[in-house]
Amino acid sequence: MLHFDSDYMEGAHPELMCRLMETNLEQTVGYGNDEYTARAKELIKKACLCPEARVHFLVGGTQTNATVIDGLLARHEGVMAAESAHINVHEAGAIEASGHKVLTLPSYEGKVRAADVEQYVTDFYRDETYEHMVAPGMLYISHPTEYGTLYTLEELRELSRVCRVAHIPLYMDGARLGYALAADDTDVTLPEIARLCDVFYIGGTKVGALFGEAVVISNPTVLPHFFPLVKQHGALLAKGRLLGVQFETLFTEGLYEKIARHAVSLAMRLKDAFRAKGYEVYIDSPTNQQFFRLPNEEIDRLMRYATFELWGPRGRTHTVVRFVTSWATPSEAVDELISLL
Repeated sequence: MLHFDSDYMEGAHPELMCRLMETNLEQTVGYGNDEYTARAKELIKKACLCPEARVHFLVGGTQTNATVIDGLLARHEGVMAAESAHINVHEAGAIEASGHKVLTLPSYEGKVRAADVEQYVTDFYRDETYEHMVAPGMLYISHPTEYGTLYTLEELRELSRVCRVAHIPLYMDGARLGYALAADDTDVTLPEIARLCDVFYIGGTKVGALFGEAVVISNPTVLPHFFPLVKQHGALLAKGRLLGVQFETLFTEGLYEKIARHAVSLAMRLKDAFRAKGYEVYIDSPTNQQFFRLPNEEIDRLMRYATFELWGPRGRTHTVVRFVTSWATPSEAVDELISLL
C-alpha cells in the first residue's frame, strides 16, 4: 500500500535519530535545562531575528494549543478562530475543557479576514450586555491552515494591526510551519511571523521530529509565567534534552526547511498530475496537503492501492479527499500513485 494519510506516519528524520543515539547515554539535567536545549533556543531565536523571544519546548500540538490559549486568556475570555480551525474541529474540545469558548469566525479556505475580526470585536463592545458574554480575548490562526492554504504577508500584517488596536494577542499554530516556509512564492518568513505574532509555535511532530513543538513567545509580556502552565497541562517533558537535541538538529544548516521543501515539491507534482488527468482540485493548496473532489467509485478504486483521508462525510456521488506528503515521502511512491490515476 501507498500511504498519504498524514505527515507524521514515520518516526524521525535520520539526522535526528543519529543525534539522539549519539547523545543517548549522556547524563543531563531535566526539564529543558540542558545545554542542547539552550543551544536549540538560541538557534531558533536567531532564525526568527528575535533575540528577546522566549522559547519553550512542548510535547505535542494539542497540548501546545491548550496551554498557550489557556495562558493568554482571562477566565471570562474566549478565542476567536475560523470555523474550520483545528481547535474548533479536531481537538476534541480541548480548549473548552480548559474553561474557554472558541468564538468562530467565517472561514475562507481556512483563513480568517481582518475585517471580520475587527467587526466581531466592535460588535461585541457595542452590545450593552457584553459583560454577560464571553469576551474575545485573542485570535488564533494556523499557517498553513487546515486546507493547506497560506496567509500572505499583507493579510498577516492586517490581522496583527487589528489585534494590536484591540489589545488582544495574535497566536499562530505552526504545526506544519515548515511546509509553509518551504512553499513556492510565499512572502511570509520566520522573522515576519515573530514580528507580527505575539506567540507562535514551530511544529516538529509533523516536520521531521519524533515529537515536539517549539513555542516562540515573541512578546514575553503576554505570557510571563509560561513554564508552570506547561507543567499543569501535562506538556512538560522530564527528559527535556530529547526535545532540545531534535530542534538543535532541525535548525542546524537549514535542515528544517530543506526537508519541508521535499514534501512540498512532491505535493506539487501530485497536484499537477491530478489536474492533468482531469481530476477536480478542491482547493489550490501550495503546501503538502492536497485536496481533490473525486467520484466515489474512483475513491473506492484508489483505496485498493493507497491510503488517504475522506475530508468530511462521504457524499452521494462525489467526496472531498486529502492526500498528504511528508519529509519522508519517497519520490517513487508519488510516481506509483500517479500511474494509478
